[in-house]
Amino acid sequence: MAQPLVKKDDDRDDEEYSPFLGIEKGAVLQDARVFNDPQLDPRRCSQVITKLLYLLNQGETFTKVEATEVFFSVTKLFQSRDIGLRRMVYLMIKELSPSADEVIIVTSSLMKDMNSKTDMYRANAIRVLCRITDGTLLTQIERYLKQAIVDKNPVVASAALVSGIHLLQTNPEIVKRWSNEVQEAVQSRAALVQFHALALLHQIRQNDRLAVSKLVTSLTRGTVRSPLAQCLLIRYTSQVIRESAGSTQAGDRPFYDYLEGCLRHKAEMVIFEAARAITELHGVTNRELTPAITVLQLFLSSSKPVLRFAAVRTLNKVAMTHPMAVTNCNIDMESLISDQNRSIATLAITTLLKTGNESSVDRLMKQITNFMSDIADEFKIVVVEAIRSLCLKFPLKYRALMNFLSNILREEGGFEYKKAIVDSIVILIRDIPEAKESGLLHLCEFIEDCEFTYLSTQILHFLGIEGPRTSDPSKYIRYIYNRVHLENATVRASAVSTLAKFGAMVDSLKPRVFILLRRCLFDSDDEVRDRATLYLNTLGGDGSVVETDQDVKDFLFGSLDVPLVNLETSLKTYVSHLTLIDLLEASEEPFDINSVPKEIKSQPLAEKKAQSKKPTGLGAPPSGPASTVDAYERMLASIPEFSNFGRLFKSSAPVELTEAETEYAVNVVKHIFDRHVVFQYNCTNTIPEQLLENVIVAVDASEAEDFTEAGSKPLRSLPYDTPGQTFLAFEKPEGVPAVGKFSNTLRFIVKEVDPITGEAEEDGVEDEYQLEDLDVVAADYILKEQVHNFRHAWENMGPDCERVDEYGLGQRESLNEAVSTVISLLGMQPCEGTEVIPSNSRSHTCLLSGVYIGNVKVLVRLSFGIDSSKEVAMKLAVRSEDVTVSDAIHEIVASG
Repeated sequence: MAQPLVKKDDDRDDEEYSPFLGIEKGAVLQDARVFNDPQLDPRRCSQVITKLLYLLNQGETFTKVEATEVFFSVTKLFQSRDIGLRRMVYLMIKELSPSADEVIIVTSSLMKDMNSKTDMYRANAIRVLCRITDGTLLTQIERYLKQAIVDKNPVVASAALVSGIHLLQTNPEIVKRWSNEVQEAVQSRAALVQFHALALLHQIRQNDRLAVSKLVTSLTRGTVRSPLAQCLLIRYTSQVIRESAGSTQAGDRPFYDYLEGCLRHKAEMVIFEAARAITELHGVTNRELTPAITVLQLFLSSSKPVLRFAAVRTLNKVAMTHPMAVTNCNIDMESLISDQNRSIATLAITTLLKTGNESSVDRLMKQITNFMSDIADEFKIVVVEAIRSLCLKFPLKYRALMNFLSNILREEGGFEYKKAIVDSIVILIRDIPEAKESGLLHLCEFIEDCEFTYLSTQILHFLGIEGPRTSDPSKYIRYIYNRVHLENATVRASAVSTLAKFGAMVDSLKPRVFILLRRCLFDSDDEVRDRATLYLNTLGGDGSVVETDQDVKDFLFGSLDVPLVNLETSLKTYVSHLTLIDLLEASEEPFDINSVPKEIKSQPLAEKKAQSKKPTGLGAPPSGPASTVDAYERMLASIPEFSNFGRLFKSSAPVELTEAETEYAVNVVKHIFDRHVVFQYNCTNTIPEQLLENVIVAVDASEAEDFTEAGSKPLRSLPYDTPGQTFLAFEKPEGVPAVGKFSNTLRFIVKEVDPITGEAEEDGVEDEYQLEDLDVVAADYILKEQVHNFRHAWENMGPDCERVDEYGLGQRESLNEAVSTVISLLGMQPCEGTEVIPSNSRSHTCLLSGVYIGNVKVLVRLSFGIDSSKEVAMKLAVRSEDVTVSDAIHEIVASG
């Protein structure tokens, strides 16, 4: 028996009490035998069912035998007339979800209850039957369900409607036949019946836009009385407005009057739903927003926390796109800063930071200072991000905002919170030149007592880049060298690298830096010692004050042009070919870093094949960390037809030419050479009874005028489930990014295979299979290349070959879509995480790097902006080693 609730004593307030404490499945199953007693005890049986339901909801699993025994025992309880016990029986049958052969046992009892005079029996029987029934039984009880939908009792009608919503997922054809009854239920005076009827009617018609529009048109004339149904109707109306946005004329927004009329409804939920719907309209104007903002402003002073939260959260979203429309609510939101609900207070603060003017910044900072200590880290991060945006909006206020960030940086907090503050300070230093020196000092003070290794190393790296360019670089040396004495090995190594950067950039500091680096030669960690030795030799450790060579600066500040995994692979290959005699006589050629492949994707194709049965490229690639480009280059060089094409510039990712689960799976890899393009068609035969021979891909290049077929290599045999390759080469103008569309047809001789012997018949039949078209685009001629310090690389490239222009990208769903489209159009590598756009950002800068065909390095800086009408403008700045390449990048964007 379940233990009763115990009255808590004052001394035992912290203990938790549960009526299910200590129950076990075995004991409960033993107790379930009471269901078989001749004289049923309803109270005892209800307690046992409660325990069984508790076990099921806690994830306890019952074996097939146990579940069957319990189910049959529960069915015997239908003989009891106790209403409470009957309700528990319904719940138990629903939770057990009996199998098809067991359902028959209770079907007659449930159908009897469904026609009972007791409404509670009828409603619950409908719910249970629809939960456990299949399509066959559903057709038998369909007549009863239709009657229940229009029943006078709202509990029965709602039960039938909710069951219809669930059945629509499994038996849509049957439920769609109930439209007339559901339409009648929409006119019901019962609030819940009208709500459920409207939800079901919309789901029945949701795939027919015209039918949904007619439904909304008819119901917005005032026939819906239920507040819940009214909220649903507002959502459906918003959907119709969104879908008709492209077809209506400017200024002619359908149903807006209905939404505005709902703002005067007596139910608060309807008022809020209408206000939120208006604020989320596409291209909403300030005139349309005004009535919604007015209503939300009234909610801000409500005594109900849920209304205050809903209003301030909606206003927070509006402030991201229409900050001026929300300024009238600032006084009301300032009173919410001290709200007991911290979520409301946080949203109020962040909204004020978005809508406040320059004169209100100081006042807001004073209020936030008292507020920050009372909220959790997740809310603090939101506030920090809002302060960063405010500082970028009002750069003259950087001093007050920077001081605030530095103060909260010294307070207690988790890693994510501290990282958000550090990131904000770094962004402000980069974007506001006047804030550089004070910001760097704040970061220096923070690393004196920083417990997070990652943040310390990131700040030291940033100091190494920005510190030498300040008016007095020497004042940072003390903070950096303190890290060598007081931190772990990772931070000490980072501090050594930062010291070396100061020595390289500031010649007057070289003697002092040399002294500090020599002290690091005796460090206990080998990484620290190795770095100190390397930098002393690189900078010239004789202590003479001479100007640092440009090569040394490039080494210290420049980025590694090749991926580390590729460099490691090439070094291992180089070392493995060395012999002892080579080492002793130094006769081997030195390692050439230019021989390292620069392609970033280095996943071996063997790994991809393990993940999918689709063909993946190479037939038998090496099973090591060798890059895909290396494997492809070796394979193509081994084919006589392509061996004289020269060095492989780039290989694309496989492009699927067939849909999934088709008879033949084909994808293609585009191999780009200076004067040629080779298509590698990877084919897989998925039919066990067939053998394919003389497999080729016939290509129609009529839409690719710059390409001329230059050779091919057919596939002699393609057995079942064994990938094979056929190749086709095209010649193109040298160094030119020729583009075009290629139509592909797979041709072969098919032979039947005996399933018993596995032998193929001698005679075959010629056949063909149409494949998808293939495009060669401009991005195929640009190789992704990672640049770790984009600013340094940009400055080193110089403005001589720079080209800048502005473009209109038209209307876009979001800034994220526009940025992704341009990145995929150019096929270049995003740098420093700039492909990630902060949520609701109105502008963004994206940095890209790559290598253009002919091994010409290219850097791109994209500046995006989006206005309230979703129009996106872009400024494109390109720097490269060849001015014609910079022009070519602009041509790609202009024509894309």
